[in-house]
Amino acid sequence: MPGTRTAVLSVPLALGLLCAAVAPAGAADFPAPYASRPDASLTCRGRGVDPNALARHRTETVIAAPLRTVWKIQTDVERWPSWQAPVESVQRLDHGPLRKGSAFRWTMPVPPNPSTPATSLDITSTVGQIERGACIRWTGPAIGEGLRIDGVHVWTFTKVRGGVLVRTEETHTGAEVEANVPVATRLLREGLEAWLHDLKSEAEAQSRAASR
Repeated sequence: MPGTRTAVLSVPLALGLLCAAVAPAGAADFPAPYASRPDASLTCRGRGVDPNALARHRTETVIAAPLRTVWKIQTDVERWPSWQAPVESVQRLDHGPLRKGSAFRWTMPVPPNPSTPATSLDITSTVGQIERGACIRWTGPAIGEGLRIDGVHVWTFTKVRGGVLVRTEETHTGAEVEANVPVATRLLREGLEAWLHDLKSEAEAQSRAASR
């Protein structure tokens, strides 16, 4: 894995740990049509997820909003806390639109669970690959007390009839992940589905407001 200065992490595993408290009813039951499909990896500028990772998930949804709206919401990282309840804070370490090499630091709490105590994840992140309006790939570590997760995350955005097809895939590695891969995979799935649900809700709400 690249070092802290070469990484971005979305931490769906931590989102999954928080899912029961903050996700809308039924969020854990969202469909997962691409779970555990290492042979169908998403890519951004030719780079995909970690092919050797044991914990992985892929999912997608159609968002009824313009591509520019969806893209702005996802890449305006400093505003993530306004529509993703688990994200406590985000600080950009550079300025302007996200681009290759853009860095930011963000935090989120993780409640106690059977493997680790309550902690706060501290993530310093750098964009690896990005194509405006089409895809973004980030990788990197999330570190808290008794917990380290190394993730590789790819998002793709495609205009379709009725809006934007958003696909996302992520892999996780680390001692805590590999100690119980089924649980780590389930938490990764729950976190990704919750993130995608929140992105869809925010983008569609903004689109409706703009059309009034």
